[in-house]
Amino acid sequence: MSSTFGKIFKISTFGESHGKAIGVIVDGCPAGVEFDENFIQNELDRRKPGQSRITTQRKEADEFQVLSGVFEGKTTGTPIAMVIPNEDQRSKDYSHIASQFRPSHADYTYTAKYGNRDYRGGGRSSARETAARVAAGALAKTLLSTNNIAIQAYVSQVGKLKLDKKYWELDLSKTDDNAVRCPDEKKKKKMFDYIDNIRKKGDSIGGIITCVIKGVPVGWGEPVFDKLHAELGKAMLGINAVKGFEYGSGFEGVELFGSEHNDEFFIAEDGKVHTKTNLSGGIQGGISNGEDIYFNVAFKPVATIMQDQESVNAEGEKVIVSGKGRHDPCVLPRAVPIVEAMAALVLADFSLRAKSNKA
Repeated sequence: MSSTFGKIFKISTFGESHGKAIGVIVDGCPAGVEFDENFIQNELDRRKPGQSRITTQRKEADEFQVLSGVFEGKTTGTPIAMVIPNEDQRSKDYSHIASQFRPSHADYTYTAKYGNRDYRGGGRSSARETAARVAAGALAKTLLSTNNIAIQAYVSQVGKLKLDKKYWELDLSKTDDNAVRCPDEKKKKKMFDYIDNIRKKGDSIGGIITCVIKGVPVGWGEPVFDKLHAELGKAMLGINAVKGFEYGSGFEGVELFGSEHNDEFFIAEDGKVHTKTNLSGGIQGGISNGEDIYFNVAFKPVATIMQDQESVNAEGEKVIVSGKGRHDPCVLPRAVPIVEAMAALVLADFSLRAKSNKA
């Protein structure tokens, strides 16, 4: 089972949704990086459950503990271990599906592959594992900030409710001012009410998170198999419930002619090469070109709904699966910091690869 991500800045996560704890080991982080516990905790707080009535009501403080790799507020260059205790498990909520396969969950495929599964909250397949990624991603963000690289994600679409503004037309500093994490004053309330109504019906809804990365220098990424956008895509598609990834002009770009789509180069006042437009999304030939990197991540509706659904059990018998427990009607608000964390992990890895190539 693959639980490791990255080549130089590498993480390995562990734990299950209803086990004693989840956690992460970060290997390859350079010595001397500031280890800001308050910042890491704040990132975890952005992801934790129970933030509003449109998120799961599971109550987890998600207060992390550092076991190794840090001394006097700085990383030591050795493996950093962080653990997050599970405190509000209700395993009995899942006893009714011990042998049933929930529609659109990993229950059937996990059982077919491994022969058994931890049915309590999905076990290792649970999105609770992403808290460990957020903790590691916060450290990656700190490393990137030393190079003035900033990552900001936000909810740009819920169901059919879509922002009609581009990221540069929005004040992204307002993203965390509301429960939906949408920086648009008009759309945020509509999105909240829409999600809340779906919650009351016992259903769920998906949407899109847009991520913007500023400050990445020219030259990160490889021209063949380790293209920067390919690694970002892999990182995003490895997040629970993600169904799609597009960067730059994405799928809309297919409607343009080459004469419309090409980003023309020019020399700016700073004496550096820039592009007049940025339909490339800051990446050309798999390598960063110095412009903003931006991409969209599509999330499906949460699979667990509070409605009865037809399925089968491990014995091949027809059953009715009844939704129980505490679940998000829409994963998007809590997924914003996860998208940022995974982007940070990719970029932190490439930043160290770039230094390695120059050594």
